[in-house]
Amino acid sequence: MDTTQKSTLEAFLDSTQAYSKTTLELTKLKGLKATTNVLGVLVARLCLLITVILFAVILSIGAALWMSDQLGKPYYGFFILSAIYLLIVLVVYFFLHRWLDKPFSNLIITHALD
Repeated sequence: MDTTQKSTLEAFLDSTQAYSKTTLELTKLKGLKATTNVLGVLVARLCLLITVILFAVILSIGAALWMSDQLGKPYYGFFILSAIYLLIVLVVYFFLHRWLDKPFSNLIITHALD
């Protein structure tokens, strides 16, 4: 091979190597962006969920105490509220996939592909 062919081949190899490095770096950055999007949404939703749970617990205690006062026994309200929560848990359990799994999966996929 003469020097012109060697320099052309070397230039091609150098540009191919630079392209590969750039593509790898771009892929890493896209993955990082998708990960941060998903984690940001999950953290925000988790904070909201914790706040709602705290609200529900305090409201439940207040409702149980009020029912207990109305029914005359200090534990009746707690039993009634526990039965209501058991019914809610059973409904959520049987419809969990439709109500929670699919929307949650879609949320993660949507934010990951953004």
